[in-house]
Amino acid sequence: MTTHATGIPGEAQNRKAVWAWGMWDWGSAAFNAVIITFVFNKYLVEVVGRDLPGPVSASSWLGWALGASGLCIAIVAPLTGRQTDNHGNRKRSLFILTFAIVVITAAMFFVKDQYQYLWLGLLLVAVGSVLFELSQVPYFAMLSQVAGPKQVGKVSGFGWALGYVGGIALLLLCLFGFIQGDGDTRGLLNLPTEDSINIRAITLLAAAWFGVFALPLFIFVPEIPPVQGEAGKKTSIPDAYRELWAELKTMWAQDRETLKFLIASAFYRDGLSGVFTFGAIIAGTVFGLSPADVIYFGVAANIAAALGAFAGGWLDDRIGSRRVVMGSLVALLLVAIPIFFGSGKLVFWIFGLMLCLFVGPAQSASRSYLSRVTHSGHEGQNFGLYAMTGRAVSFMAPTLFGMFVFIGGGDNWGILGIMVVLAIGLVLLLRIDPSAEDHLQRNGSLEPLS
Repeated sequence: MTTHATGIPGEAQNRKAVWAWGMWDWGSAAFNAVIITFVFNKYLVEVVGRDLPGPVSASSWLGWALGASGLCIAIVAPLTGRQTDNHGNRKRSLFILTFAIVVITAAMFFVKDQYQYLWLGLLLVAVGSVLFELSQVPYFAMLSQVAGPKQVGKVSGFGWALGYVGGIALLLLCLFGFIQGDGDTRGLLNLPTEDSINIRAITLLAAAWFGVFALPLFIFVPEIPPVQGEAGKKTSIPDAYRELWAELKTMWAQDRETLKFLIASAFYRDGLSGVFTFGAIIAGTVFGLSPADVIYFGVAANIAAALGAFAGGWLDDRIGSRRVVMGSLVALLLVAIPIFFGSGKLVFWIFGLMLCLFVGPAQSASRSYLSRVTHSGHEGQNFGLYAMTGRAVSFMAPTLFGMFVFIGGGDNWGILGIMVVLAIGLVLLLRIDPSAEDHLQRNGSLEPLS
């Protein structure tokens, strides 16, 4: 098995590199929180597509666009990760992808509040989603470059917490600077509401936010050297897939527990995404939160998730990533029960925030677990598979959410659909042999087990 240096030796953490790496997470909240969750997609469905003619709603078109982007990610992600591993261009690939996301985010300003612009908006969201998911492959792979084996959990949790805090700061800027108020102008900037300029201008803020805060990574985190003999070598797509298939067979024969983790995490990560994707819907339709309340809850939710990710990262290095994920999933399943049966805003605020508290450590510890058990030189490949497997079942939570809503006749029933996906992931995770990570915890080494 060919290996190469990680860029930072052993456990000597470069604090500047760690902060620079984490600031990319902070900046990426511009796409996650503003574009996908709370602002642009909501604007696209409720305003741009409001008068869309025909039997198909704007929300359906959005779902199909994101589904198509998921298929593209599943096909491309493992190949791009493999190429960055072999050719030593992990940082360069991340720079190109980040720049492209910034440009696409800024281009969303031109999506006016008329249904004819829905198709432009859908195209930008779909392409941006593909690029964003692909960017996380080299970004996640860099974790082993900025953290020694014994600090992987803490650094991963630190980065994820910075992402949530960045989302909080940016959402507050959007709320008070661009959205809040009445009349023909909104926010502290007094931007006009005509043609939804105040909302569209948020995309320019998001683009600038991501671009500025991503820069430190490209300055302070070193590039990896290429695998010997691979520098400048071009691989055709068919050859890349043949190599990928060979690697999967090797992983099944020699590293089966890692492959089992990729499958298990695909399910529960889809459930974790469902918590945020459908949380705003449940907040409004079931518990009666106003649109402004939803944004305030989003800020509080990011705070809870950040605290959970930070605490989970600290715990990760002490008891192991797998145990942190399992504990978080059990807690999520228990907390979801009173949300299903409950009513009233107070119930949602209490237990909704508790949900977010355990989402953070589950996400962070998943990333650090894979980093721990991945052999040096294969980080991009494995995180490419991480993205691919996650997208392969990304239909599960939305489909089961809709099915349970249809069966039960209320949006609160959709919570059961999300719980089913989380439970499947938990059961599969329990079937993974913990000995490999236990070995790493004792020896602080990423070397293969003999």
